[in-house]
Amino acid sequence: MTGEITNASVTTPKDGAVSVNEADETNLLTAEEAKSLPALYRNLLHNIQIVAEPGDISNLRSILRAGVESGHFKRDKFGNSSFIRSLITANELCVRVSPDRNMAIAMLLYPLCLTEALPIDRLEKEWGEDIAKMVRGLIKVTALYQRGAAVESENFRRLLMAFAEDIRVIIIMIVDRLVLMKIINHHPNDKLVRDIAYEANYLYASLAHRLGLYAIKSELEDMSLKYTDRETYTSIARQLNERKNARDAYIASFIGPIKSKLEALGLTFDIKGRTKSIFSIWNKMKKQKNDIDHIYDLFAIRIIIDTPREKEKNDCWLAYSVITDMYQPNPSRMKDWISIPKSNGYESLHITVAGPEGKWVEVQIRTRRMDLVAEKGLAAHWRYKGIQSESNLDAWMNNVRDILETAESGPMELMRNFKMDIYDKEVFVFTPKGDLYRLPAGATLLDFAFNIHSKLGCSCVGGRVNGKNEKLTYKLRSGDTVEVQTSSSQAPKQDWLNIVVTSKARTKIRQTLKERENRAAELGRELLQRRFKNRKIDLDEATLSRLIKKLGFKNSTDFFNDIADERLDVNVVSERYLTFEAQQHDAHQRVSADTFSLQQTGDEAERGTGERSGDVLVIGNDIKGINYRFAKCCNPIYGDDVFGFISAEGVIKIHRTDCPNSRNIRERYPYRMITTRWSGKIGSQFAATLRVVGRDDIGIVTNITSIISKEKNASLRNIAIDSHDGLFQGHLTIGVSDTNSLNALIKKIQTVKGVKEVQRTN
Repeated sequence: MTGEITNASVTTPKDGAVSVNEADETNLLTAEEAKSLPALYRNLLHNIQIVAEPGDISNLRSILRAGVESGHFKRDKFGNSSFIRSLITANELCVRVSPDRNMAIAMLLYPLCLTEALPIDRLEKEWGEDIAKMVRGLIKVTALYQRGAAVESENFRRLLMAFAEDIRVIIIMIVDRLVLMKIINHHPNDKLVRDIAYEANYLYASLAHRLGLYAIKSELEDMSLKYTDRETYTSIARQLNERKNARDAYIASFIGPIKSKLEALGLTFDIKGRTKSIFSIWNKMKKQKNDIDHIYDLFAIRIIIDTPREKEKNDCWLAYSVITDMYQPNPSRMKDWISIPKSNGYESLHITVAGPEGKWVEVQIRTRRMDLVAEKGLAAHWRYKGIQSESNLDAWMNNVRDILETAESGPMELMRNFKMDIYDKEVFVFTPKGDLYRLPAGATLLDFAFNIHSKLGCSCVGGRVNGKNEKLTYKLRSGDTVEVQTSSSQAPKQDWLNIVVTSKARTKIRQTLKERENRAAELGRELLQRRFKNRKIDLDEATLSRLIKKLGFKNSTDFFNDIADERLDVNVVSERYLTFEAQQHDAHQRVSADTFSLQQTGDEAERGTGERSGDVLVIGNDIKGINYRFAKCCNPIYGDDVFGFISAEGVIKIHRTDCPNSRNIRERYPYRMITTRWSGKIGSQFAATLRVVGRDDIGIVTNITSIISKEKNASLRNIAIDSHDGLFQGHLTIGVSDTNSLNALIKKIQTVKGVKEVQRTN
């Protein structure tokens, strides 16, 4: 697999220097870029040839050459060619992480897809869905940057990861940022460089740390310090350089005796002495409030042992005993992450000992496998040194570690099917000013309004999402820019509870509705009291409470609300109160249910086995002296086939003949059953429960409730909705006058688009 892009177009300024502006106009390669191209291309071939498929090299060469010659590789805001930058990044991916065909190809072709010179559909057809998925993730992240979100927020990090969708996209971004940091040194726009450096330290170094890419993390931190505080960086670098000879001599004197002893024990190992990163030293200077001369652990010794996995612990502890026998250890600085590895998978023994001249030296002892995982692997080393974590991210990263450690065909191969669904239950949206908000998945525009402020939510009438008008029910998607629209005449409605998903919105809506109901109820109570006073009726609260229940109201608030809204006429209520009061007066002469005698019809005497001979209970408004109730287990309504059952308390409970408890009653208590029938219509409404199943669509609920509200002889008393896998199941408690009204209502609900099933439940 050989071949180079040798005839790419070049632009050379007249004075011989590289002109960013001129290159920007043509998007062609400068003379300097063209000069570096052959070496970059050869390195890339060398790095990916072991994983490339037949035809990859020739196809890539053709596409890349065409892209360069046609000027489709744009320049970034620093004037760098996206073509050269993608080549360098692809090389760094192979060297710093792992040679991976799909990651390298995705990085090389992403700039062409970004400018739409290479359509995503064509990319997927020619190079496969996996590469296309990574490119889509990179394009999404680019779009995120164009929104100008504040990178210092934790939400930005989460949104970045949610947009990327694939962990390999995050890795590509980290390596690309390392490349960018290297090529912007001495750029004339100092503010732009500082902004990029700050972002690299805050965001990308942290992400690299979480993924175990420690070498990259250290480089990003060092370069960030260099660009944001060059004076401090230069001072520390100069002092380290001045002490280099003395430091090297000291390290040699320290490790000499250790090396001899370990070799005598037959161990195979490497000993490395390394100076800590400039950024790490700077942090220690700030934390300890000391200069560099008083920072005792400027360097560390690392002993890497070659040993089989089953002997790892024994050999590490053997090396530990050798060192602590030679040099006095500091017990407070001993860290044993071999006996009990850190939750992120990090394994190593850390000890600090007093070396020659009484200087403290940090020694790290680990095996070759441990070192590979810690230095170049993707182990979840992200809580090391106090970085805060979250339990779900912890579990996810531990899963990453398990996948990598058990991989036989290479870690990157397995990572292709490992999706970044850490925050798949959340969406992240922007305000027009660029502020970022996090909400649960499924949240609507109305949820967003309440999340900003309760008053904004209560007056919300809709909004503009990404410049387009949307309704309250619009479901938010990550990356949306939302502008809330309000009206002073708007107020929360009952059906809003079916729109929102956040607890804050639900609580505020219920609170507002309750306050409004209470105000209306007070008005209704005043209207009723005034009418009673005009008619010289003495109002007894206990009698009124019983009447309210008899009329089918769950509570007095609903009753008084109906009066305030003129759904109940106060004159009718007055008459019903007087009638009910008279019935209550007669109740003192009520007879026991076991001693009454009712007229029996011939047909009823023959109905069913075991029903009490000669007893027929006729249910109606004018029944007196009989204590009966409708059974809660089946909720009979006017028109149902029913029977009576004399309970132990002497109360007759009315059941439907198809009640679930009917069979048990007939078998165990046939002597306590009463033949029962209806007499004329009963004025009050009955409660019936309907189970509705349909597609999970907010519109369905609205249509169903609209049908019920338009029914003259029906009212909606309660609704409970549950959705799963695209379907919703609702239980509606309906107030109806009889079975005919209920059956007619069921037929109408069945005609609603999306409704699959409607049936009455017990």
